[in-house]
Amino acid sequence: MANSPRQSVLIVGILSPLISAFAGFAVYNSLTRASAAPDKDFLFRLSMVSLAMAAPFFVTLALTVPRWRRGSLTRSEKLGLGIAALSLVLTGVPVSSLITRSRQSSNLALSEVLAPAFDTKDIRGQSHRLEDHRGKVVIVNVWATWCGPCRWEMPELDRLYAERKDDGFIVFGLSIEDVNLQRSFVEEVVPVRYPLLTTDGVVPSIYRDIERYPAIFLIDRKGMLQPAPGPDEPFDKVRAAVDALLASG
Repeated sequence: MANSPRQSVLIVGILSPLISAFAGFAVYNSLTRASAAPDKDFLFRLSMVSLAMAAPFFVTLALTVPRWRRGSLTRSEKLGLGIAALSLVLTGVPVSSLITRSRQSSNLALSEVLAPAFDTKDIRGQSHRLEDHRGKVVIVNVWATWCGPCRWEMPELDRLYAERKDDGFIVFGLSIEDVNLQRSFVEEVVPVRYPLLTTDGVVPSIYRDIERYPAIFLIDRKGMLQPAPGPDEPFDKVRAAVDALLASG
């Protein structure tokens, strides 16, 4: 019986990383399902996930505090506490996501700021420069093959591109994924007519620091960034925003 508290610290410590991962997953899914505005409350949700993932470590720490103060921690208790510390390492995942998501939100909200220029190739090897399209309304759509909402949005963007390209409108898709994977995706799953860019050339971080997909950057005829509707909003708002910029001349 005397060894029971010591064993409990070791057992709790060993289980802590698993409990941490499960708690983070469960809290994130629960809060996301309950959210009425996922694009706006991400700060709260990811903060709660971080706290939930850190909890197992602090439980393990609480079990060791009395003996720690007496300087009588056993090797197994120290091992349990050390393993539990991995729970804190795991919190780096939501914390990193939180930082990137905050940066993404700030970038997408930019208004009347010159859009950073890119110079890269599409999945067919053709070069594209943003500055070559000054005078047009441009959408840069950041997407991924695994992104469910992207599969719905891309055909809508393709139709909008086909309808408005003669009015001075162009869409660029942008993905960090392998070129062959992208090419297979658009050939077999969602074919689109607008260029799909790679990040093999010069692509500023504003277009690559993406946590939530899809993401739309809207650029007016003067080359200035304008706020674009988010993925939670109806696509008609994207269409309306493009039409307003086309009409503004």
